[in-house]
Formats: sequence, C-alpha cells, structure tokens
Amino acid sequence: GGITLAPSAFAARCVLLPGRDGVPPCLVYPARAVGTLWECRDGSGDGLARLLGRSRARLLSGTSTPSTTTGLALLTGLTPGAVSQHLAVLRGAGLVTGHRYRREVYYRASELGLALMEGGG
Repeated sequence: GGITLAPSAFAARCVLLPGRDGVPPCLVYPARAVGTLWECRDGSGDGLARLLGRSRARLLSGTSTPSTTTGLALLTGLTPGAVSQHLAVLRGAGLVTGHRYRREVYYRASELGLALMEGGG
C-alpha cells in the first residue's frame, strides 16, 4: 500500500495517521527551515539581483546574520561548492567578511554589503 509523507510547519513531532478504506497511512513530520517562512520580502532586492546576479544577491542577503557555507547552501538551495565560489567573489569585493570559529568559517555582510542591501550605498 505505501505511506504518504506530509511535512508540516505546525507539527512539533512526528505523527502517524492510520490509513483506512484503501487509503495508505500518513506520516506528518516537522518541516525543516521554516524560520523564514513568514518573512515579508519587498521587491527592492531586484536591483541588487540585476547587479550581482540572483545567487550572489541571495547569498549576500543570507549573510545579514553570521552564516556558514553549509547554512547558506541549505538556505539558498545551492551546492556548498557553488556557495564557496560565490562567497569568494563577494569577499574579494569587500561585501562579506569571514571569521573562523573552531572548525567553521562564519560569513557576515560587511558595512558596504549592508549598505548595498539597504540601497543606501
């Protein structure tokens, strides 16, 4: 018969709903990465995407708080290798800075990067 998988932004734990009358059971589980689901986004990032490219603009906006390459890859859907390459370009342009903490490097938008995101620079 199979099983239906259903991610939910409202589930705190996994729940198995029994199937009946030929309908397979359903496993409802907590969805990952829903922290930004209800963020309001305005259209002001379009100019930044045209300037830097969509991927680099998304990465730059993801560094408004310190983030690792892996975290940014999960946030943007890019591969960690692609994220690393884009971050190297953004870092070379002075838009992000990297700070090592133990075995990870945390990237954060520089003052210039923040000003560019705000449209004031």
